[in-house]
Amino acid sequence: MRILQRHYLREFLKLFAIIGLGLSLIFSLMELINKINDFIPNKPSVTALLLYALLNLPQFLLYLMPMAALTSGLFVFGQAGRRKETTAVKSSGGSMKALLMPFVLSGLVLSVAGFLIGEFIVPDLSMRAHTLRDSISKKDNILAFKEGTVWLRAKDAIVKIDLFLPDKGVIKGVSILRMDNDMLTERIEAESAEWRPVWETSGPGKGGIWYLKGVTDYGIETGMIAKYPELPSDLIDSPDIFRESMQKPEEMNVRELFAYTKRLKNAGFRNTKLIVDIHSRISYPLINAIMLVLGISLAMRGETGSGLITAAIGIFISLLYWVGHTAFLSMGYTGILPAFIAAWFMPALFGGIAFYLFRKIPE
Repeated sequence: MRILQRHYLREFLKLFAIIGLGLSLIFSLMELINKINDFIPNKPSVTALLLYALLNLPQFLLYLMPMAALTSGLFVFGQAGRRKETTAVKSSGGSMKALLMPFVLSGLVLSVAGFLIGEFIVPDLSMRAHTLRDSISKKDNILAFKEGTVWLRAKDAIVKIDLFLPDKGVIKGVSILRMDNDMLTERIEAESAEWRPVWETSGPGKGGIWYLKGVTDYGIETGMIAKYPELPSDLIDSPDIFRESMQKPEEMNVRELFAYTKRLKNAGFRNTKLIVDIHSRISYPLINAIMLVLGISLAMRGETGSGLITAAIGIFISLLYWVGHTAFLSMGYTGILPAFIAAWFMPALFGGIAFYLFRKIPE
């Protein structure tokens, strides 16, 4: 039994690596091709382009792992069934569930690996890909983000923003440090800032300006302190610059997302999308184990056909899950469903189906 288990496990891992890594590489190259028009005018090196594709590979691998696990399980045990190997195991008194137990454990290992990839590898490499993309495109990187805090290099000044709310065009907590010959000359603290289009301030036109509110101006050189209820500032870029450059949820791990949502809550705002994303980050890796158990359960019931049919079944089930999961996440984003239900419904549904089919595997 153990020899057979090791053989099937070897075949599964080999096929899983080919499908998962192969498709991830294809999608990474497609992402590179999608950005190539932005890169080519700056004549980047081939090394930089390949590095950009490789930095995106773990993100696609994370998304494709469930489909690779499902298809590999279907194929390995579908082939075993067609070769009558499973029939021979049954005839010799072997237990099908005992034969498949290493695959259940492998599914759990894949789920843990998926969580670790999504928590530690993908956020870091996504940020590096973002930085490399800006470098290849010759974009000045004047913004730095960490858990919602923004650091901005402006004209003879450094700006620290405690919290930026892109949907509302509002800033909470602003610190402006004016420099002259590397010496601090002025410090401005503001409770908040509001972006106002030009037509609201100085007539029709494009653009706008930030208005600081609850301002305290510390004159370092003069030693004077002045307070203003409101003060215009041209040191902070428009909200569009923030939206383009700010840290994306996929560039944060779960701890950073928790910290960000907590800061939003303390500021009096509730970002439903981020809360759903946090639940999804935790629930999504479990689908690796679920899909693997589902695949081997279907294969052991003799409900697969040739290699092409097996691949088609795997793709169809994966797409069915993706469509359903995306639909529920969308309902969570809009507040129709609670965040917990939106992120956990499809994994729970497919998990229940996989558990039922595994129990019903004919011995």
